[in-house]
Amino acid sequence: MRILVVGAGATGGYFGGRLLESGQDVSFLVRPARAQALARHGLAIRSAFGDATLRAPTVGADALHEPYDLVLLSCKAYHLPQVIADVAPAVGEGTAILPLLNGMRHLDALDARFGAARVLGGLCVIAATLGADGEIRHLNRSHSLTFGERDGSRSARVERIARAMEGVTFEARLSHSVLQDMWDKWVFLASLAGITCLMRAPVGDIVAAPGGLDATLALLEDCRRVASDNGHAPSESVLAKARGVLTEEGSTLSASMMRDLEQGGPVEAEHVVGDLIARAAPGAALPLLRIAYAHLKAYEHRRTRDA
Repeated sequence: MRILVVGAGATGGYFGGRLLESGQDVSFLVRPARAQALARHGLAIRSAFGDATLRAPTVGADALHEPYDLVLLSCKAYHLPQVIADVAPAVGEGTAILPLLNGMRHLDALDARFGAARVLGGLCVIAATLGADGEIRHLNRSHSLTFGERDGSRSARVERIARAMEGVTFEARLSHSVLQDMWDKWVFLASLAGITCLMRAPVGDIVAAPGGLDATLALLEDCRRVASDNGHAPSESVLAKARGVLTEEGSTLSASMMRDLEQGGPVEAEHVVGDLIARAAPGAALPLLRIAYAHLKAYEHRRTRDA
């Protein structure tokens, strides 16, 4: 199976690197500067599950002329339009596209360009960052990748992808309810991103503040309501786990969006929070979710003005 991984940053580099490590035919679509760095130093992964330094084949967008069997997308949402244009030559009749972006909005864009039949559902759970030296640093013990047909079927192509992921270091899971899995993650992520960005603090500090616990749970309820309105209500076990993580005393957990915001970078306000509001039932109040969205949009307006 020929696999094209878009980007070799923290997420794409980790999962693509682990696939490469297991012997799969993997190439990375990267910009010239990243290609040069990988050629000099290799793709370096530092993880509690084992370090690796790999010779990573790279390709530029102008060199894509043949279709791949699988295209793995792990870009930020605001880069998606350019990524779609870049990968188009690599998408053929038999290509499966596996996006690992958060939320649902990216599915609409990918369906419109390539057709829904080529686009799988997918998500990943990992905490990783790209160091100043270009190495990928895995920060915790979570490293799962879930994928599947959006209609829940067990097709030949997802079976083939599952076989390609046998023996990889990360946890690979073929799901028959991948859309529900994506909604479950979206509810949790929007709650985490919304509250940590709004409060500019990690979970433990928010819980310790007067009213912090109530605000967190109210935001989670807003997100749950939207999922329920769309026929994808999280199960009680999923909600219980989310509540536990979002209200853990002393927790240093924060969303990567908060770190992006504090560093003055772009944020996925529309994709993670705005689109959730857009999918709500008419007239839904969603007070905490709307405040979190207003905060992120105010930040974006200020960032644009300052630039």
